[in-house]
Amino acid sequence: MPADPNIGTREREILTAIVETFISTGEPVGSRTLARSNREGLSPASIRNVMADLSDAGFLEQPHTSAGRIPTTEAYRYYVEQISGTARLAPQEESMISTALADVSDVQEFMERTSHVLSLISHNVGVTVATSGPKNALEHVYFSRLSDQKVLAVVVTRSGLVRDRVLRLDLSQADLDLAARYINDNFRGWTMEAMQAEIARRIEQERGEYDRLMNSIERLYKQGALAAEQGAQVVFVEGAANLVASEEDRERLQEMLKTLEEKEKVVQLLGAYLDVKQEAVRVVIGLDETLPSMRNFVLIGAPAHAGNEVMGSLAVIGPTRMDYQHTITAVSYIARLFDKILNESE
Repeated sequence: MPADPNIGTREREILTAIVETFISTGEPVGSRTLARSNREGLSPASIRNVMADLSDAGFLEQPHTSAGRIPTTEAYRYYVEQISGTARLAPQEESMISTALADVSDVQEFMERTSHVLSLISHNVGVTVATSGPKNALEHVYFSRLSDQKVLAVVVTRSGLVRDRVLRLDLSQADLDLAARYINDNFRGWTMEAMQAEIARRIEQERGEYDRLMNSIERLYKQGALAAEQGAQVVFVEGAANLVASEEDRERLQEMLKTLEEKEKVVQLLGAYLDVKQEAVRVVIGLDETLPSMRNFVLIGAPAHAGNEVMGSLAVIGPTRMDYQHTITAVSYIARLFDKILNESE
């Protein structure tokens, strides 16, 4: 976004300095502190005048009776708009991420490790959602007879998601093995929807030729063994303890932690703010439009793509006082790495 036309170069530099100083120290920022580091050599009195103008514009507020100022939500939003997209992680951080995600071959494992990595790097909460989108392709199926009238059906997709369900069926293990072999040999790499449609067609067309086999497949099919679970999602949350150290408002903290424990709310939060079509990382400051308990928190996230398919999303959630540039860079780096790793594992 373009810079606010009402903010001149001097005001922009001072506002940026205030935001970065407050992020670093957590203490209200005074004019004398800024004067010591100001490149233009402005006096504390001149800086106070600029700070007064920024306060009138809604970018700064004065807590209690302190002489210093702290950024408002609008200040953080403005600050994020000015951040350059050219920053890089330190080599040791890139190495740590690469090591943590080495040998990952499926979406769930990647997302589980990523939530932990994001919490370590950002010192906030790392959140990831792995989703089985409508185009999730079959890797293989497995059927096991548990007892009379019970069969375990396991479906593994190419993205690594595993779905299992217990069906009320009475089929021998030999018939189950034959059905699984037929499906694996004929439909590996097919989307669940395409596979269901083709199996339904073959049940009618080939019934006479493979009567016993197709009868077993039909019974498994009708019981939902191969049902596609649209939007089935697995949520990983790591680093909630980081908030305990940073959040002074205990009541607000408890409400925040309770929200993070309810996985459907985490899915709702990421779904509300992360557009699957977006390319860049998105920063949302103030999440109360979706969840009132998240009014003073920030989400920095991105969708996770493998080629053209969206496999989930990843984000950092934390208080407004966070290292935005560093967190944006980390989320962007891991999102790109996801695409690279998952495409290589195909």
